[in-house]
Amino acid sequence: MRILLAGASGFLGTRLADRLTADGHQITRLVRRPPRTPDERQWDPAAGQLDPAAVAEADAVVNLAGAGVGDKRWNDDYRRLIRTSRVDSTTTLATTIAGLPAGERPRVLLNSSAVGWYGNTGDRAVEEDAPAGEGFLADVCRVWEAATRPAEDAGVRVVRLRTGLPLHRDGGLLKPQLLPFKLGIAGRLGSGRQWLPWISMEDWLDATRFLLDRDEISGPVNVVGPNPVTNAEFTRELARQLHRPAIIPIPAPALKVVLGGFAHEALTSTRVLPNVLTQAAYPYHHPALPAALAAALKD
Repeated sequence: MRILLAGASGFLGTRLADRLTADGHQITRLVRRPPRTPDERQWDPAAGQLDPAAVAEADAVVNLAGAGVGDKRWNDDYRRLIRTSRVDSTTTLATTIAGLPAGERPRVLLNSSAVGWYGNTGDRAVEEDAPAGEGFLADVCRVWEAATRPAEDAGVRVVRLRTGLPLHRDGGLLKPQLLPFKLGIAGRLGSGRQWLPWISMEDWLDATRFLLDRDEISGPVNVVGPNPVTNAEFTRELARQLHRPAIIPIPAPALKVVLGGFAHEALTSTRVLPNVLTQAAYPYHHPALPAALAAALKD
């Protein structure tokens, strides 16, 4: 396929672009600066500017654009950036798709979202039909997903990737924890009872590829592993694989000092199950945490 990819320089986007290219797909990257290579097209999502011809060339559009939620300490300005970077990019792509003649529209839009949609679920397991929860990230996900509607209303298949916590040593949930664990000064976050909807990087990549090809799947899809664990369980398993102790819990007040507004989200319990992928018989490479962590630490 010819795939137009937004967010290609990010933690997930770089790996997805490499995987899709290796599979023989033709990737065109959307960039905010002037293009440097033939496979780049310039856009300005904040201004809603995108050449319709770049979209008309594509069989599929994958949108992973958005400021990283764990990249910086949250303040009001960064919260605003988290929201606008997602909504602006999605709105620009969806409205450009809808504005094309029917025969020129891509067949599918895979648009990133997040398990933050569900808010704090406590010990209650949720699937894709659960309503949006409360809190900042739930509010962001609500408007983020709503921004895909122009493409959906135009008859394009839209998949909303409610991604969990991909595991890889170079980013995401795992990277900031490795040094404290290796130094033996790490432990559970807060009570440790909050659920973590993890997924191995291999499964995130393959599930995304899987959804590109499954014409019968649309709407929200929880891109998470089938066996979520609590933060305490995650901490014990990571410490075991690193052969280090993990006996120094990080209390909630300390997290708030270090992380600002993101501390609330780090302590949120989100017990999410991948019902759509399970019903579609997606074949997980790493259905259990020990193997997923081992792969993440080895990559």
